[in-house]
Amino acid sequence: MFFRFVSMACVLVFSSFCLASTLPTVKLAALKFGTVKWELETIKRLRLDEKNGFNLEVVDVAGKQASTLAIQNDAVDVIVSDWIWVANQRSEDKNYQFTPYSKAVGSLMVGPKSSVKSLEDLKGKRIGIAGGPVDKSWIIIQATAKKRHGLDLAAQNELVFGAPPLLFKQAIAGEIDAVINFWHFLAKLEAKGFRRVVDVQDVAVELGLSADTPLLGYVFKEKWAAKNRELAEGLSAASREAKSILAAKDSAWEPLKKLMKAKTDKEFVTLRASWRQGIPNDKFDFASAQAMFDLMRTYGDGKLIKSKTELDEGAFFASKQ
Repeated sequence: MFFRFVSMACVLVFSSFCLASTLPTVKLAALKFGTVKWELETIKRLRLDEKNGFNLEVVDVAGKQASTLAIQNDAVDVIVSDWIWVANQRSEDKNYQFTPYSKAVGSLMVGPKSSVKSLEDLKGKRIGIAGGPVDKSWIIIQATAKKRHGLDLAAQNELVFGAPPLLFKQAIAGEIDAVINFWHFLAKLEAKGFRRVVDVQDVAVELGLSADTPLLGYVFKEKWAAKNRELAEGLSAASREAKSILAAKDSAWEPLKKLMKAKTDKEFVTLRASWRQGIPNDKFDFASAQAMFDLMRTYGDGKLIKSKTELDEGAFFASKQ
């Protein structure tokens, strides 16, 4: 009986291996320790890629530039980027397409003992900004300050641009008065008692934008998607299914704890909750994206969006769902 059970288990494992090896492969470049790996690991662990007709091969890269070079040279099929990058590329006849991954954005946070309560209280403060002068959250916060109070945050404050981990440490050490960082570092700060002065999703509505517009997504060449539509559809479907599982089941997060590098249970729970808040709607609204694009052009000082760049609906992969 035991031998029969072991034999059956071996057959199942071998069958699964054969299935994966016969399916077409989708190579996807992702930061080795990036938060997108949480979804990708879930897809692989639950074999959602195989269920949707492909074998997902995750290629670890060191940074955004490395992933860009990889897709430009056809070393990978898919990268993680934003649709503004896609629009800029399309203006140079480099036709990429975008399918949504996350609507998570940053916030401006201060320490638990800070006296800063509003944007008006920031005058003369040191503000740490991850992503540089063209960080999308920073642009939206600047637009909010100008609309609400007529303030020029860039002119009246000391701006400290740096890598997300460095700004995270500086915020904890009190070396900066406020910080705009990537969402997962903000979640870790929140777990340490930091509070949000400005939540970008909230003020986006005030600026006439939709809080549900996803900026980050999976990006691939349009010609690849045209030739491999079933694979592009399969990737989108696997992504949605992984999100559905991670949204509904706390148990699905247990295998991800090591990847998440949460130092406390509170930090783990905060990271999980923040990730879930970033899950986009199934339907992508082009008009909302256009409104955000126009705002980014107006307040991005010509550095984020190239002068000849326009947003076209072809930038967004139309999944049948």
